[in-house]
Amino acid sequence: MNSGPRYRLGVDVGGTHTDLVLLDVPTGQLLVEKVSSTPKNPALGVLDGVRRFMARGIAPDDIGFFAHGTTITTNALLEMRGAKVGLLITKGFRAVQDVQMQARDTNLFDYFFSRPQPIAPQSMTREIPERSDYQGNVLVALDRDAVRQAARELHEAGAESIAVNYLFSFMNPGHEEETRRIIAAECPGLHVSLSSEVLPRIREWPRLSTTLLNAYLEPVLVRYIAALNKGLDETGVSTPQRFLMQSNGGVMPFEAAIAGGRTVHTLFSGPAAGAQAAAWLAEEAKSGLVTLDMGGTSADIAFIEGGAPLETTESVIARRQLDVPALDMTTISAGGGSIAGVDGGGFLTVGPHSAGADPGPACYGRGGARPTVTDADVVCGYLNPDYFLGGKQKLDVDAARRALDTAVAQPLNMNVLEAAAGIRRIVDMRMADEVRVFAAKRGVDLTSFTLLPFGGAGAVHAAAVAEELNMSRILVPPRPGAFSALGLLCTDIVHDYIRSELKPMADLKPQHAEAIFSELEARALQELLAEGMKPEEAHYLRELDMRYTGQGYELRTPLDGLYDKALDSKSLADARIRFDERHKQIHGHAAADRPVEIVSYRVRLRVAAPKYQPVAGTAPANPRAISSAAKGTRKIWFDAQAPLEAIVYERDGLDIGVSISGPAIVEQFDATTIVPAGWTGRVDVMGNLILGKGL
Repeated sequence: MNSGPRYRLGVDVGGTHTDLVLLDVPTGQLLVEKVSSTPKNPALGVLDGVRRFMARGIAPDDIGFFAHGTTITTNALLEMRGAKVGLLITKGFRAVQDVQMQARDTNLFDYFFSRPQPIAPQSMTREIPERSDYQGNVLVALDRDAVRQAARELHEAGAESIAVNYLFSFMNPGHEEETRRIIAAECPGLHVSLSSEVLPRIREWPRLSTTLLNAYLEPVLVRYIAALNKGLDETGVSTPQRFLMQSNGGVMPFEAAIAGGRTVHTLFSGPAAGAQAAAWLAEEAKSGLVTLDMGGTSADIAFIEGGAPLETTESVIARRQLDVPALDMTTISAGGGSIAGVDGGGFLTVGPHSAGADPGPACYGRGGARPTVTDADVVCGYLNPDYFLGGKQKLDVDAARRALDTAVAQPLNMNVLEAAAGIRRIVDMRMADEVRVFAAKRGVDLTSFTLLPFGGAGAVHAAAVAEELNMSRILVPPRPGAFSALGLLCTDIVHDYIRSELKPMADLKPQHAEAIFSELEARALQELLAEGMKPEEAHYLRELDMRYTGQGYELRTPLDGLYDKALDSKSLADARIRFDERHKQIHGHAAADRPVEIVSYRVRLRVAAPKYQPVAGTAPANPRAISSAAKGTRKIWFDAQAPLEAIVYERDGLDIGVSISGPAIVEQFDATTIVPAGWTGRVDVMGNLILGKGL
C-alpha cells in the first residue's frame, strides 16, 4: 500500500484529552499535540488538534494517512444515546431478547436483579412469518406483506434503525436480504442491520444482541463520520486514506465502518490502539507485558504475550453481549477524572462517575467542584501545577484542596492530605486487583511480566500498582500520554469474517471446507476492491472454531502452515492435532480419543500498512551530568504521615544510559512519571524509561 505524502497522523479521543501524533515519514520524527476533548461533538477536538499542527507549519495536503481511535460508539452505549431501534424477528421467537442466556450477570442472590433496558422493547418488535432450518432449507417462505406493514409501523413509531434477526439466517441469508430490499423501498433512509452480516454464527442471543447493538449505534457513527469528514475536507486534509481503529487491533476505512454491519467493531476502538502500540514497539512484548492505560475516565488493561495482544471473540460491554473479535481487555472506572466522595455508609468511594473534560477536575478551574483522582495527585505533590501539558495549562491547587476538604475530608473527619492519600490508595488498589483477577483467569504469572503504563495518568500510578502486584519492572515509553495515538500508526488494515456450520469433523470433506473458506475470501476481496485497496497486498488467515462433541464452547484454531493452496485431508488431520494441543494449553487437558465438531469458519483479511519504526539511539560519548536535567525538588506525599523530598527531572534532559534514584519525579509535556524510594530508573536506547525495584 502506498505510504502517501510526507505525514501520517494518528488521533486518539479520550474522556478528558484528545491526543494527536504526527509522523514525519522521511525523518521518523514525531510531533505531538494534546487538546481538550469536546464530548458534545468529539470531531471538534480532533479538528482543533489538526489546526494546531497547521499553525506549526504543517501543510494539510501533506497528511497522507489519517487513523482515528474513537469512543463515540462506546460512550453512546454507556449513556444510552443511540438510535430508536425496531426489531424484525422470526415468528414465535420474540422472547429471545427477554430470555437471553437465562443467566444473571450480577450476584445470583440479588433479589432486585433486573436486566438492562432493552434496545428494542416488545412494543418495537414485530414477528415475521418465515423459517429456515438448521441447514438453510426454506420451510416457510418470507411474508413480504408482513415486512412492509412492520416497516411502516416501526417507522411511524419513530424507528431510525431496524435490526433483522431471522432463525438460521447464517446458513441462508436470503430472507434477511430480501427484507432489507423491502424496507429500503418502503421507508427510504432507515438504517438496516442484518444478523447474517453483523454476526453470521450460531447462538441466538449473542447474534441478536450484537445485531441490536449495531442497529442502535450505526446512526450515531454515521453522523459522526460525516461531521469529521466534512471538517477534514474544510481544513484541507484531502487524503482518502481515512481509517477507524477496530476492537481487533486493526483499522478499517471510514466507509467500511458504516456499511455491512461493522459499527459494532468500533466499541473497543479507543483502548485497542494502546495495546497494539505495546505489541509493536516494546521488545518486552515477546516475554510478556501488562499494559495499563490510565486516562481521564477509565483504566484499560491488556496482556501481550509472544509479541501479540491476547484476543477474545466473546465480550460484554455495559452488560450487553458483544461477540465480535476484539483484543482481550478489561476496563474499570479508574481515571484521572474519576470523582471521589463519601457514600451513604460513610465510606470513601472513587468512581464510577467522571468529571470528564467539561468541567473536568476541580484543579482545572473550569467550574468543577467535585474532587477527582487528579485533584488528589496535585495535592500529594505528584503533578506540577505550573507544568501541566508543558505549562500550557495551569492547575489550581487551592481549588483541588477545597474540593477534597468539602466532599471528603470534612465528612470523614480527616485532613486534606489524608483524603488525597486515601483516594490514591483506593484507585491504585482497584487497578492492581483488576490486573490480578485478569491474570488469574488467563493463567498469567505476573512476576515474569513487565508493566507498561501510558495515558496521561498511567506513569503517575504505575509504581504503586506494581508494588501491589509484586512486579519489579516498569517500562514507560517516550511519549506515554500519546501512546494510544501512536498505536494508530503501528497497525494494519484488518477485516474479520465468520460463518457457522455445525458438522462432525469426521464427516467434513476438504472440498466442502475449502468452498466455505473460498466464499468468505471472495466476500473479503469484494470489500477490499470497494475500499480501493490492491488485492495483491492482501493476506488471508484461516481459522476453524472447534470443540469436542458435547461441549458448550469452542476454540479458535488457526490453520496457517497446515495447507499450501487448498485444504486436503492431511490439513484437517493436522488441524485436529493442533486443536488438541491448544485445548491442553488453555484448559490443562485434551481428549484425543473424543470426536470433534466444526462450529464456525473464520477468515481474517490483513493488508499491511506502513508503520512507525522507532530507531535505536546510542549513548553519547560525553553524557550530560544528571544534574543538568534536574529542575529542583518538590515535596511529595506517598502517605499522609510525612513528605519526601523528590528530585524533579525534565525527561528530555535525560541521556541514554543515565540512571536516577527515587524518590524522583520525571516530567514531560504529556505525562509525569513517579519513581518511589527504593526504585531506580534508566533510559534505554529506544528512549524508554525503565524502572526497577531493588536493582
